[in-house]
Amino acid sequence: MIPRLPCFVIMAVLTLGSPVVWASGSNESELSNPGFESVSASQSLPGWTAYGPNGYSETSTNIAHSGSNYFKVYQAFNGQTNFTGIYQDYLSGPGAVYAASGWAFSATNDLIAGNNAAWLEVTFRDASANILALYRSALITTNTLAGRSFPKNTWANLVVTNQYDPSTGQKTHSTTALIAPPGTVFARYQVVFQGDPGYSAGSVYVDDLNFSPNGGNPYGNMNIVWSDEFNSNSINPKIWTDDTGNGGWGNNELEDYTSRTNNAFEAGGYLHLIAKSESYGGSSYTSARLKSQGLFSWQYGRIEWRAQMPAGVAFWPALWLLGTNISSIGWPQCGEIDVMENNGSNPGTVQGSLHSGSDETGYFNFIGDDSATNFHTYSLDWTTNAILFSVDGHVYENQSNWTSSAGSYPFPFNQPFFIIMNLAIGGNYLGNPTTSAINAGSNFPAELRVDYVRIYQATDPLRLAVKPAKSGIVLSWPSNIVCHLLVDTNQLVGASATNWVPVPFATNQIQIRPAAASAYYRLATP
Repeated sequence: MIPRLPCFVIMAVLTLGSPVVWASGSNESELSNPGFESVSASQSLPGWTAYGPNGYSETSTNIAHSGSNYFKVYQAFNGQTNFTGIYQDYLSGPGAVYAASGWAFSATNDLIAGNNAAWLEVTFRDASANILALYRSALITTNTLAGRSFPKNTWANLVVTNQYDPSTGQKTHSTTALIAPPGTVFARYQVVFQGDPGYSAGSVYVDDLNFSPNGGNPYGNMNIVWSDEFNSNSINPKIWTDDTGNGGWGNNELEDYTSRTNNAFEAGGYLHLIAKSESYGGSSYTSARLKSQGLFSWQYGRIEWRAQMPAGVAFWPALWLLGTNISSIGWPQCGEIDVMENNGSNPGTVQGSLHSGSDETGYFNFIGDDSATNFHTYSLDWTTNAILFSVDGHVYENQSNWTSSAGSYPFPFNQPFFIIMNLAIGGNYLGNPTTSAINAGSNFPAELRVDYVRIYQATDPLRLAVKPAKSGIVLSWPSNIVCHLLVDTNQLVGASATNWVPVPFATNQIQIRPAAASAYYRLATP
């Protein structure tokens, strides 16, 4: 899957007397393991969530549409109408447009019988997973594909084009544009096999599935309202403060967190949290833990980190949040949200959790040789009644039910939280490895490297407005979105633009007098 790293661009071509404004953007995504070629001893279908009893990744170069693997699905044979299949969830937003398709195969010796049916499906859902819009491909039924003879022993391309009413299940019309409606938080791509109560036989193979943006902004009306890009030469003291000291931090950790610049610093566009093997403060290791407590907190929206983790039996990196009321009501009553934590002995898996007295958690497994040691984007979508965890836009956990002895649901996750980033050494989460095991199985120094942390919230559109003034023009845009104004000094546009430079002292409303009859400006975020 290609990480969806947002870099939105709003551009205005200003021809004096006749301004034109338009928006353009670039976000790419595709399904993880769309051809089922990635296999794992610990996962039957890497990248996919399976439901129902009879869905399998199978291998045959004579059958697969491409490569060697494909997915086979058939019914549950339980005497009831039943459903079996697989799905993937991706962050989305209102107005996003997608295209979806996939290849299907019906074998002569196992044709769908009775009232069984199979199809591809895309749904757009709110934070609580309620279906807001429903699209399906043509149905594969007994010997037919949408009422026509289904080509047996031949791969057929199914395109998701039919829109249904989610409340009635009735088809309403056909369209090639799958549009996310208002309220959308994520999209689900799904393979569905509907089995009848009569134990009817038949199976379907699918391969080379596709779900991709086809217009609009996949993030919808979510824009960056706060960020730290770590592009400075020093850590911003107005945002971050050091949590220092040793003593295990309640987890039997072995490090001493320091405020030294050789344990935490900014350089090269990254924040570096460095773990060292050294005697310091009565501990055998040092590291860093930064927090925004008392300086910055937030509530609701999306927080997103792009970060790279170390591997080794010693390392426990974490990107997480704590309720600002921790000093008054304590932990876990204040609430804790672990957006990402990782056991360095298993860099192929990361975990997201809620702690509030009850514990809710989920795991994300990377595909193939990928791991947390590469840069990935870790996101948390936080609404009034649901919290979603994502890696590279792939939603893997949705929590909408939790409890706390200090208040009724949705407490405590209806309060402001502050941010923490740390790299622990040893401790309960790692199984309490000994110092000798740590020194033998870990390379020091090691680092948690963070490219940025960003917060998104629903805003007015990121739009560059233009109006004439007595001497030139006035450009304006929403003040609550993190962005900056650029001008093309070569007077070229689009792919030809080669020299975009920041407009000095630009606020969200600026009067400009272009030096030529036309000029090219754009907004870029972050």
